[in-house]
Amino acid sequence: MGALRDRFPGASITYVVEPHAAAIVQGNADIDDVLVAPRERGLRGLTADIALGRALRARRFDLAIDFHGGPRASLLTWLSASPTRVGYEILGRSWMYTHRVSRPRALRARHSVENQWDLLTAIGFDAPDRTRNRVEMPLDPRAAATVAARLTDAGVIRQHRLAVVHVSAGNPFRRWPLEHFVAVVSALAHGQDHRIVVTSGPSETEAAARVVADARATLGAVEGSRVLACGEFSLVELRALLERAHLYVGGDSGPLHIAATTNVPVVALFGPTLPARSMPWRDPRLPMIAVDAGELPCRPCDQRRCAPGDFRCLTRIPPERVVEAALRWLDG
Repeated sequence: MGALRDRFPGASITYVVEPHAAAIVQGNADIDDVLVAPRERGLRGLTADIALGRALRARRFDLAIDFHGGPRASLLTWLSASPTRVGYEILGRSWMYTHRVSRPRALRARHSVENQWDLLTAIGFDAPDRTRNRVEMPLDPRAAATVAARLTDAGVIRQHRLAVVHVSAGNPFRRWPLEHFVAVVSALAHGQDHRIVVTSGPSETEAAARVVADARATLGAVEGSRVLACGEFSLVELRALLERAHLYVGGDSGPLHIAATTNVPVVALFGPTLPARSMPWRDPRLPMIAVDAGELPCRPCDQRRCAPGDFRCLTRIPPERVVEAALRWLDG
């Protein structure tokens, strides 16, 4: 959003987003209006989208950019009736845009931010810069206060070096084995006075609880008390938690890219996806490392079927490599 604001300093910028991602952009100083658009199904959904399109058209936008590229986003972009509509060349929907950008279907070793930035270069923007054009998510002061209180209740003080280990992912193709996470959490809590917060998505709280329980059982009472279960964190709370953290460990999922909006050192686990495409987009001088299984004939893949059947791109990432990378920064 900062690039759009720099290019159009006097413009009114509206961001249309579905509810699950709204917290990421709400509070962004470069956005004047966040329009949350719930998704409905069937005829009811189509009717709601047409009504939303009419509302967008009434605002008389000069420019509409479809960064998503899905059918719903294409429709809303077209319904906005903006004289300049920018989107990807997509079979059956390209006519909805006035400016079209090629988007190869092949899984390229090119960062997703650069792929989306192609929509901006099509209308005259310079190429993106990782330092100047970082991904952004504002820190919510209320969330920061809530997180600080929860950490205090868990016995965390400012002197403790805090690691956040996120154990879930959006699908099984990106889910590192839980026993590997147990090994990593146990190693980070052993021998040093670190504190380890284990987090997960809302649907995998049981997985996080198992990692905490098994790590505590491995460590014993004293060191096991360093492994913390602080409950669920909303997106804005996770952002605040990472602001306090000295390390983030997790796979290629949404929380990794929330970590990208902070300066926290990152150890990112990659299975079927490529670091060249999905590593945090931020200043390359900030500490971050990708850990993966190396070159495999089946990697990257479309994450619909595991061809070998054993998810080897994940199971072949040894916990020892992750621990080595993590301790490099957690120990300062």
